[in-house]
Amino acid sequence: MVLSLIVDQGRCTGLLAFNLFEGKIVPFRAYSVILATGGYGRIYIKSTNALINTGSGCNLAFQGGAPLKDMEFVQFHPTTLFGTNILISEAARGEGGILINARGERFMERYAPKLLELAPRDIVARAIQIEIDEGRGFEEGYVHLDLRHLGEKTIKERLPGIREIAIHFAGLDPIEHPLPVQPAQHYSMGGISTDLEGETPIAGLFAAGECACVSVHGANRLGGNSLLETIVFGARAGKKACERIGGKKADEEIFKRYLKAFEDRLKIIFEGNGKESCPKIRDELRGMMTSCVGIFREEKKLLWAKEKIEALKERFRSIRLKNKPLAFNFELIQYFDLESMLNIAEVIIEGALERKESRGAHYRLDYPFRDDQNWLKHTLAYKEENHIRLEYQEVMIAEYPPIERKY
Repeated sequence: MVLSLIVDQGRCTGLLAFNLFEGKIVPFRAYSVILATGGYGRIYIKSTNALINTGSGCNLAFQGGAPLKDMEFVQFHPTTLFGTNILISEAARGEGGILINARGERFMERYAPKLLELAPRDIVARAIQIEIDEGRGFEEGYVHLDLRHLGEKTIKERLPGIREIAIHFAGLDPIEHPLPVQPAQHYSMGGISTDLEGETPIAGLFAAGECACVSVHGANRLGGNSLLETIVFGARAGKKACERIGGKKADEEIFKRYLKAFEDRLKIIFEGNGKESCPKIRDELRGMMTSCVGIFREEKKLLWAKEKIEALKERFRSIRLKNKPLAFNFELIQYFDLESMLNIAEVIIEGALERKESRGAHYRLDYPFRDDQNWLKHTLAYKEENHIRLEYQEVMIAEYPPIERKY
């Protein structure tokens, strides 16, 4: 597990990592470092992401001095399986699946009368959430995705994976039963700011995939483009990183200083005698992000979230770790994961609070319209000593100027 990047005079020269088996902090020298750690979906209660997606790579770059870009743009997938939030792909709706509320209504007729269930993800996700919030969903907080009318032959031939997921994880066969679905966090449009070669403003530090923000997705990723981005910009980052190999070797004294500083920090962590625990703070964080910085946002809730995150970060200092030996210390890994989650959540909150408009996946109830005159720009977040500094960067417009979506 990587603990810290080594940055010397604006250049990344390596990193410190934790060897779980031996319980040692290990330095790695490098001419180039590529972060490919995925997104930060697990700062929300409901997410399709893997459990490891806590924003650790974004946090490493952020702590090392690289800016994070457009972190307020978080995509919520409209249809995830209730209870587990496993993704139920658009393929189900593409084949003709329909969304039904507790009253038996095909409610997408109210929100996108032409495209219905095939409207963009953010529109369908908001529609489902409105149905649930206004009491037209089922009591536990979901709606139905009905595939039964497609027939057994079509479902088995065209949607075998979705059927398998439904049977194994919900105990329901879509041939016979509608599936309970609800929106959940799915993708992170924001990430570590990079150029078209995957390089960050810190020389020698690269990022690719979901942890990076080249900004090919803008404010709302289209289905399928994340894999394409990973392939294209992973290759570009790898090629450029190879070109950076050579030249002056990293100063050993820098590594010694970083190692000493981290060892001193570990002593402080293990000497703590507070009463807080990682799971308690983590669960409060996820609940707050889901309710205040989720599909719908507004100033009142975002200000409360800002106060809450500050309180959680203060309580984080009072966490007590019960396991002292470093070898196989999963509690320590949990500690560093939570630290990443708190830092990333704070950046998202700050960006969402300042962006007084609705654009793509970022939807403000108090500013429901897009404002190209004032907000057609990227958000850049920098770590300062005691706060987050936001700057803004003009969006590069090529052949296709953005226009308002109409459905």
